[in-house]
Formats: sequence, C-alpha cells, structure tokens
Amino acid sequence: MGNMLNLTARDGNVLAVYQSKPDTVVRGGLVILQEIFGLNSHIRSVCDSFAEQGWHVVSPALFDPAEPDIELEYTSQGIARGRALKDQVDGRAESDIADVLNLIDRELRCAVIGYCWGGSLAWRMACRTVQTSERRIDGAVCYYGGELPALSSMTPTCPAMAHFGKKDASIPLDGVEKFISAQPQVISHLYDADHGFNCDQRGQFSAEHAAVARQRTDSFLDKFIGR
Repeated sequence: MGNMLNLTARDGNVLAVYQSKPDTVVRGGLVILQEIFGLNSHIRSVCDSFAEQGWHVVSPALFDPAEPDIELEYTSQGIARGRALKDQVDGRAESDIADVLNLIDRELRCAVIGYCWGGSLAWRMACRTVQTSERRIDGAVCYYGGELPALSSMTPTCPAMAHFGKKDASIPLDGVEKFISAQPQVISHLYDADHGFNCDQRGQFSAEHAAVARQRTDSFLDKFIGR
C-alpha cells in the first residue's frame, strides 16, 4: 500500500519517509514513530493498517542522519546497535518529526503514535514548545515509552494516551504508577504484558493485549483526530 519518499529537514539532512494513504476519503493524519530497530517491516505494516482505516500515515526513518537504510533484528545485537544509533540522533528527533508533520495537509487534524523509543518521542512531541513555524499536533499515543516516568512532570498540550506493560522490566511498575499519578489527564492503560507487546515480530508479542490496545487507540483517534 505504501511508498517511500525523501524529505529534506530544516538543516539540510535528508530523511526517508514511508507514506501510506487510503483509497477513500482521508479522515486525518498520523505520524508513526519507530522503535530502536528502524523503519522496518513491522513499522511499515503498522502504517498500512492505519491507512486502511482512512488515515494518511507517514513514518520517518529517524536514524537516517546518522546512518541511512537501517533495519535491525530483534536480537541483543540489534538492541545494542539501535541504542547506539538512538543516542546519536535523539537530540534532533523532535525537530525532524516536526518537519515530517508538514507532509500532511494542514486542514487535517494530526496525531503522533510511537512505539518504544517512538513512544517516548510521542510524549515529548505532545509536550513540545511549538515554534512559530511549526505545526501543533492534536493528539499523541505512547506505547511503552521508557522515558515517560522521568518526564512525568512535563505538560502535554494535546490529548494523550499511554499504554504500558506490567511485566515490562525496562519500565518498572513504580515508574509507571508515578507517571499515571502525575498525569491524571492522560488516558493510561496497564496490560498484563511485556515490553513490545504490540509487535508481532518480537517474542514479547501478545495478540490479545495488542488487539485491546489498538481498539483503545482507534477510539482515541476517532474522538480527537477523525472527521
């Protein structure tokens, strides 16, 4: 369904972007934010699944400024490589995402949805101080974003939803509870699941919990983004 295109960011760096558009009337825009494994087949399939529901979806290859065309395996080696690449580009990621938002018609409402590292970025975008030339997002959905507990004092400027796994050792439950307590306006959900439960290419995948989280995400989008 989708296709690749290139976007020149404000600093001149070129990012690959996966775009997926519906055949029917577009309901709104979504920016899908990757895990630390790159803009891989899983993320592209997520984009396509949302496009099938009527969304114009774009997903940037956020590692490209450091190293283009990165798709990593869900292994310990992939995790280590992904973390190293994340550290190289994390400081510029919000700016790149803001540039990617311009690919979506400004007449449409737009949300960001992120997974893992992307979940943290989605929260940061929800709380971002928007520059004059930047577009404001209308909603954010964060799947198991590891930074959320540490960033629980930030203030979102749009509706937000957060999904967490109770068995996620990388985001201890006390940190999740801290975030939920500090952010009562965020629609937060806890699942009896591990980190990465939404990804069908990972050993932690839970079809049951992924389906419930998707239903909740769809309802959120219907309420705040769709037309």
